[in-house]
Amino acid sequence: MTTIVIVDDRAINRSIFEKLALAVDASVKVQCFASPIDALEYMESNVPDLIITDYSMPEMDGADLTQKVRALEHCSDVPIVVITVFTDRSFRIRALEAGATDFLQSPVDHNEFVSRARNLLALREEQNAVKRHARFLEQELVNVEQQSKEALRDSREQLAQVIDSVPAMITTSTRDGLCAFSNAAWARFLNSTTAELVGEDTYGKFDKFTRERNRRLDRKVFITGRALPPYEIEQRNYAGDIFHFIVTKSPLLDVEGNTTHVVTTATNISDRKRAEAHLLHIAHHDALTGLPNRTMLGERIDEEIFQCRNSGRSFALHFIDLDRFKSINDALGHRTGDRLLEVLAERLLRCVDGSDLVARLGGDEFAILQTDLKSSEEAMRFAQHLVSVVEEPFHISGKELQTSASVGITKYPEDGLNSEELLRCADMAMYQSKADGGNTFHLFSTKMDHHVKETVALEAELRNAIEHDQLELFYQPQIDLRTNEIVGAEALLRWNRPDYGVVAPNVFLGTAEEVGLILPIGEWVIFAACQQAKKWMDMGLETPRIAVNISPTQFRKQNVPQLLKDALVSCSLPADKLEIEITENIVLHGSDATVRDLREIREMGIAISIDDFGTGYSSLAYLSRYSVDCLKIDRCFTRDMMTDPNNTVIIKAIVGLGKSLDLSIIAEGVETREQAEYLKDAGCEMAQGYLFGKPVPAEDFARLLEEQSSNLQGHSQQRALAGAEFEL
Repeated sequence: MTTIVIVDDRAINRSIFEKLALAVDASVKVQCFASPIDALEYMESNVPDLIITDYSMPEMDGADLTQKVRALEHCSDVPIVVITVFTDRSFRIRALEAGATDFLQSPVDHNEFVSRARNLLALREEQNAVKRHARFLEQELVNVEQQSKEALRDSREQLAQVIDSVPAMITTSTRDGLCAFSNAAWARFLNSTTAELVGEDTYGKFDKFTRERNRRLDRKVFITGRALPPYEIEQRNYAGDIFHFIVTKSPLLDVEGNTTHVVTTATNISDRKRAEAHLLHIAHHDALTGLPNRTMLGERIDEEIFQCRNSGRSFALHFIDLDRFKSINDALGHRTGDRLLEVLAERLLRCVDGSDLVARLGGDEFAILQTDLKSSEEAMRFAQHLVSVVEEPFHISGKELQTSASVGITKYPEDGLNSEELLRCADMAMYQSKADGGNTFHLFSTKMDHHVKETVALEAELRNAIEHDQLELFYQPQIDLRTNEIVGAEALLRWNRPDYGVVAPNVFLGTAEEVGLILPIGEWVIFAACQQAKKWMDMGLETPRIAVNISPTQFRKQNVPQLLKDALVSCSLPADKLEIEITENIVLHGSDATVRDLREIREMGIAISIDDFGTGYSSLAYLSRYSVDCLKIDRCFTRDMMTDPNNTVIIKAIVGLGKSLDLSIIAEGVETREQAEYLKDAGCEMAQGYLFGKPVPAEDFARLLEEQSSNLQGHSQQRALAGAEFEL
């Protein structure tokens, strides 16, 4: 069983260190003490394997505790780690002279704590093994002295060979500071031979600081007659290469128990230190860009908060999310997307200086810690600069790519008192920038927090709506302008929201998209529309083609062709009774997979129309690539077509484009007879709008179909009678 003693007057620190210590090894047993006096009393009769102590405590500080522990003979070489918030070197030197082995800076990095503890426990075991070996060697020396000089000489040569085989640097020093013995490893480190070193200044080949430190510690061993606890050093060899060692200094006694020499043993732990540094780097940095990650950002924010509490300073946190990055990944591949992120990381690093920090949080999200903030205006100017920097074109693999950023800003201490709160608020501010169309920035405000709470509540209501059949489809007729007959219907989603009545989709679809509910809702719409169309057919009604809207998210995350096929099969509905409406965004940014999906849908016999045509950036090339069936003129053009000449020009252009590509044209938002007549004269085939009918429930739409069927039958009878009279 391995025992770790923790001494700290603060309960929260003891709890944290105890959990970390238990994570070191399954065999670890932890003893915690709030009082250094109680800890000393425990160690008078118990020998721990590692001691972790705070430096600043009310009864005695960490240096005093270390000195008293070293006074206990059986604890003289137990590793002691002192945890201190002080950065002044004098505190470290005082603790080192008292016998401390190692230090940790507060606040403690958890990974570093566990790694250091494992190393020291492993080295403690190694040192115990060395001590056992040293006792064995001492006994051997005593036996050798009782033999003849020749036998003694032979034994010493054998002993030197044994010591040379030990994986450590070993030397012995006299009271005068001269080298009495060194093994081959020590000589190699100094680029010398054992013969050249014996009789010379033991530490003469080291720098002044190293010489003085070793001589001071040797004197302590000669005075006390006890070994020093192991301690860690960083040392350069003759070539200037840096190595890390764990060093022990032990007395070499004669037969009367007097200290005649000091044995210094230095075990090379450079490989362990490099591995430890690599693991710490991985734990705190992003693999793609090399920037600090979310973990390191959180720790750095907490450090900045600690400093700002004492100085009264402030800082800002900028949360950066790229706009439309998903479309770049889909269209050009993840390798291009990754390269764009790498270039962006380099740009962001050029935007900061001093103690500012750039971090990648994951995906296309970055954050910048802006320190020493003077005012909110300074943070806003910096955010505006970030937006401009991201907006500059990226030249990657011979292509010019362009994106933009949505930035959210939060400030300490106004918006939060810890890293978690500040990151949450910055994230909310960023989403406000997204909601405003992106390529902008927003400062956090409490209204955003209120909006988030409303979103959470609305999400819960939406989930309940799906489970309890509160969703409903309304149908708006689509009219043939030449015959005034209903030739289609657009299925429009409504929510029978408790306490609110029937709610239009603009109230909730944005939230559904944001929280991931758009997929189950979209799937429900497809099946419900198909079921209703089949129901009208079974009633004997002349059922028009039903149009349903498909969101870009569905194309990215679902197999839309299979979904449509399942809906048609489950209802036994002919494919020509179904039409899907897609946005220009899908046409412009769709991937090759989307092209294949749309081609498969059209081959099934389902019509495809582009909704709100004319508001985006479609081109003839995209229309040809996707082979759509219909273009829907957006209501923003029909609304002012009689007063705005530009809109009439656009409508004529769209109609002409449709005719040249053999596409059907339908105009949305038609509200007056004058608009309908103009569209008809311009060559537009179909229209929908309040002039022909508002969106109505399925039962009311069925009555429209029945009325149309009756009217058509009446006209047919009249024509038949007219024909009979003519014959007569």
